[in-house]
Amino acid sequence: MPARPRAYWKGYLRLSLVTIGIELYAAAASAETTALHQIHKPSGKRVRYEKVVPGLGPVEASDIVKGVEIDEDTYVVLEPEELEAIKLESSQSIELVQFVDSQEIDLRYFDRPYYVVPEGDVSTEGLIVMREALRATGKCGIGKLTMRGREYLVAVAPFGKGLLLETLRYANEIRAAEPLFEDIPDQKPDNEMVALATELIKRKSKPFDPRAFRDTYAQALAELVERKRAGRAIVTTGEEERRPPGKVINLIEALKRSVGQDKERGEGGRAAKARPAARKPAGRGAKAGPAKKRA
Repeated sequence: MPARPRAYWKGYLRLSLVTIGIELYAAAASAETTALHQIHKPSGKRVRYEKVVPGLGPVEASDIVKGVEIDEDTYVVLEPEELEAIKLESSQSIELVQFVDSQEIDLRYFDRPYYVVPEGDVSTEGLIVMREALRATGKCGIGKLTMRGREYLVAVAPFGKGLLLETLRYANEIRAAEPLFEDIPDQKPDNEMVALATELIKRKSKPFDPRAFRDTYAQALAELVERKRAGRAIVTTGEEERRPPGKVINLIEALKRSVGQDKERGEGGRAAKARPAARKPAGRGAKAGPAKKRA
């Protein structure tokens, strides 16, 4: 059994007078991806970045402060002690102040997931009660988590044997969709095309299994690194695989062909195998042989 990773945060989950000791663990392992660095090819050493000011050159770290741009090349400079004065104290508790339907939160607001586990045996019963109450009502709890000087909006929902905490984006962090969608006309699509698209969706519908999908680029990158380390030949992707699909001219014909192809695949290829192979036509000027009797 692998060792438990280090907890990202430890504290308490509170609902009115109920307090549960919890630990948060990152649910997403972003460190698993292969990082690409910039390398100076002649020396093989990594390129480092130097902090410079145009017209002045390199500057000392002690002379650097933070600022907010209010106009082109115009900044409001903020001193470290000023930022420290407004920094929020890290709180040791997440208080659930509201509950909403789990499907009510817009997908755009979800940011980063964390597993919530009880801190010790004393808190296990309280977490189980909270989990089952959320599951029975179909709700998730909304609260705030203060950590590292920042305040995060969070949603807590049942997940497996524990809970899942998702940090949420604030409303002012979401871009409006309407300006981007305004050029899409308000028109009713062709009923036959909608029916064909619906049929295609139904044929391709099945339970979601994330293990069935692979990051092919990340896999190819890792294999490329391994081949170079071992001094083996580099295999390039074939031209046919890189060629983009042709432009769809007739949408309804493309839908019909897609439904037909998917239907053949759904039959397991049995019908295709049962069909006799087409006879190869005789070349120009070739004599036709005597026809064979069909069994």
